[in-house]
Amino acid sequence: MNIQRAGSRPSNKGPADWFTGAVRIDPLFSAPAPARAAGAAVTFEPGARTAWHTHPLGQTLIVTAGLGRVQRDGGPVEEIRPGDVVWFAPGERHWHGASPATAMTHIAIQEMLDDKAVDWLEHVSDAEYGA
Repeated sequence: MNIQRAGSRPSNKGPADWFTGAVRIDPLFSAPAPARAAGAAVTFEPGARTAWHTHPLGQTLIVTAGLGRVQRDGGPVEEIRPGDVVWFAPGERHWHGASPATAMTHIAIQEMLDDKAVDWLEHVSDAEYGA
């Protein structure tokens, strides 16, 4: 058993290569091998969002606060709220973030495949975001 105490892992600023706007990443867990799951709480300030990306083994988002937006490639932009759970299938191109006027926090859970959990792509344009 391992207990990771709240506040024992520092928050990180979301890198500009992967995000538009102000984003804070609070690491929650990274399971030791042979497990391969990892999770983080991610807070997006209003208008902030990820770049387009995929996950080799998929991703689960659990919205904990605020109002957000998600979109999979070819689909509509959808609103997400606290209590919503979003699943992106392996390899599904998508993005997620806050609404234009309200911050949003979610817990993101994904698994590593060959030491990789995400493939980052191009930034989401303002037109795609629907600003």
